[in-house]
Amino acid sequence: MSLFNQLDSDWKEHLADLRQNFDAIDRALDGQMVVPAYPHIMRALTLPIDQIRVVIFGQDPYPTPGHAHGLAFSVANGLTCLPPTLRNIFRELEQDCNITLPPNPDLTRWADQGVLLLNRILTTKPGRSLAHANLGWQVITDEVARVLGTKPVVAILWGKSASELGRFFSSGLTISCAHPSPLSAYRGFFGSHSFSRCNQILHSHGFSAINW
Repeated sequence: MSLFNQLDSDWKEHLADLRQNFDAIDRALDGQMVVPAYPHIMRALTLPIDQIRVVIFGQDPYPTPGHAHGLAFSVANGLTCLPPTLRNIFRELEQDCNITLPPNPDLTRWADQGVLLLNRILTTKPGRSLAHANLGWQVITDEVARVLGTKPVVAILWGKSASELGRFFSSGLTISCAHPSPLSAYRGFFGSHSFSRCNQILHSHGFSAINW
C-alpha cells in the first residue's frame, strides 16, 4: 500500500494537494532499507483529525532497527533496552506527574487518547539519524501542523526542529522546550513540565486530561 493510501481518510482529504509529494518519497524509498518498516511509516496519521487533542512533534525516527514503529518517541512493547530519549521522557514524566515509570514503552496508549506522535521527518536509514532530512517530509508535516493549528489542539514542540512549527499554533496552546535526547535534555527538557502543563491547558479549554 502506498504511503498516501496508508493515511486515515480525513488526512487523505486534507493532504490531497500533496499527493505528488507522497509519490516522490515513495519512489525515493523504493527498494531501500528504511526505519520504521514501510507499512508503519504513516501510522501516526491513521489517527482521525477530529480525535486529536494534542500533538507532540519530534525530529526523526530512532535509527536503530526494531525501535521505531511509526509513533514518534515510541517503541514496541517487549524491548528491554530503551532508547535514551525515551528514558528521558519517562524520567520527566515521573518527576512532573509523579507517575511511576511505565513498564510498557509503547506509547499507543497516548495515541488512543488523541495524542498525535509525529516526527517532522518520518523515515531514516538504519543506523543513521537524519538520513532522509532532504527527502521532502517537512513539506508534508508542515501541512499537518498547519491543519492542526486551525483547531483547538495543544502543540508540544520538543527540540529546535519541532519548535519551527510554533508559527502554526496559538501561543496559548503551545509548549516548547529542548529535545529529550541526551544531548539536550539538560538544556530545558528536564523541568519543562510538558505533561502537566498540557493537561492544564486542556482543562482550561474544557477538555479532559491525558492519562499519561
